Amino acid sequence: VPDTIKVYRTETKKTESIKFEDYVKGVVAGEMPSSFHQEALKAQSVAARTYSLARIIKAEENGNPTSHPNAPLCDSTHCQVYRSKNELKELKGSSWMKDGWEKICDAVDATKGELLYYKGELVQQALFHSSSGGRTENSEDVFTTAVPYLVSVDSPYESEATHQNEKNSFSINEFSNKIKAKYPNISFGDINASNIKIISRSSGKHVEKMKIGDGIIEGRSVREVMGLPSANFTISISKNTITFTSTGSGHGVGMSQYGADGMAKKGYGYKEILSHYYKGTEVY
Repeated sequence: VPDTIKVYRTETKKTESIKFEDYVKGVVAGEMPSSFHQEALKAQSVAARTYSLARIIKAEENGNPTSHPNAPLCDSTHCQVYRSKNELKELKGSSWMKDGWEKICDAVDATKGELLYYKGELVQQALFHSSSGGRTENSEDVFTTAVPYLVSVDSPYESEATHQNEKNSFSINEFSNKIKAKYPNISFGDINASNIKIISRSSGKHVEKMKIGDGIIEGRSVREVMGLPSANFTISISKNTITFTSTGSGHGVGMSQYGADGMAKKGYGYKEILSHYYKGTEVY
């Protein structure tokens, strides 16, 4: 693990050099609530550390991403959300710094230098999301490429997750206009209440394909266009309105953060949590 890491700060548009373990603390604080169980915070620490190092190695081989050419990582959801100690103090207040920040620092320090490996190789994609709605996704069902440790697994302890049975309604007209504007090359024809259907689902229960008018598009594309929290949705249509009811938040691949917290509360340690969500991996 390197001593320092270069991070592109999206607000200031400057690249900062940050101590690597301090960066991990800022990512855990940016990505997971400090109210979560200590073992979940440790699991997040290892995932964030692994993701960061994989990005650094990739940048050394292929160069930095075009959106931040001077650094392998940025501080937004494009990579991982990072907040500095000063930013967190402003954002959360000094009592949180005594309590939440200390808790996060303890979790990161307890796992210092620990990384995820698959068959002796550093895990390249330690992906995570907020909640899966009960089952995570195979990576190829969301990101086209199959990754052996990113396979669909049960995530049974998500009862406290925030995004459950959320309803988003749109007029058929608005839905039609948004879909057509985003995919001008697909001939949808007339989109109406009778020709919008879910055709298939992935093994993680997320919508795989939808028939919309005369066109077929992926569930995750519908999620993106309509700003839905998850592609794990059902639809109901009445006259001029389409209502999406979705459960889960995020792409659904890798570790479910609410699932990790639920596992921790059931007595699982962070290494067990990580090996559950990243199949066949080890921490050392």
